[in-house]
Amino acid sequence: MTISMFDIIKKWLKIAVIVSVTLIASVLAADFYMSFSTRAQLYQDIEVLPAQETALVLGTSKYIRRTLNPYYQYRIDAAIELYKQNKVSHFLLSGDNAHRSYNEPWTMKRDLLKAGIPEKIITLDYAGFRTLDSVQRAKEIFDANSLTIVTQQFHCQRAVFIANNFDMDTVCLVVPSPSGWANTKIRIREVLARTKAMLDLYVFHVQPKFLGPKEPIKHSSPPVE
Repeated sequence: MTISMFDIIKKWLKIAVIVSVTLIASVLAADFYMSFSTRAQLYQDIEVLPAQETALVLGTSKYIRRTLNPYYQYRIDAAIELYKQNKVSHFLLSGDNAHRSYNEPWTMKRDLLKAGIPEKIITLDYAGFRTLDSVQRAKEIFDANSLTIVTQQFHCQRAVFIANNFDMDTVCLVVPSPSGWANTKIRIREVLARTKAMLDLYVFHVQPKFLGPKEPIKHSSPPVE
């Protein structure tokens, strides 16, 4: 029986469609599961947010093309409110420190100091290159196992999911996200980021780019409910 070129192409197209549908379904399933499994640990109302020892504020660029980045500002505003309402006793500011002119942790610290938050309750993590690094280093390096993560909802879900993998006592304060196409693009990228996070955790067992010696956070006083 002779198989024509058309039959061969048809067969491979069928395989390609099956593989593509399977991949898309897996990516969407990972996205849904990450949202669903962390829903009880996310809080939008700071009044009902449980008190935790440390607030892990995840870094991002303060400016985008010389314009104030709302993702950054919402996180800083929320961190200041956590302090005012005595919901945490320490701040761990984690982000990238790519070069002298770009330093996410120090930029966040400077703005918190301007808001009257004492320097003694601020710790900087300069090796928070990725969300996985920031969360795992909080536990492994800074002994911060009781965390309130501060970021946008889509980011909260991934960060809390990672923290749960390391058996950390974690909640997340959901801060606002800007509306519009920019936020839509970020949310689309987040779908792929979640798939990568699951692969990093369960398949490749990826470790932080840098760990280093322990630097346990010393809490001056516990937060009050």
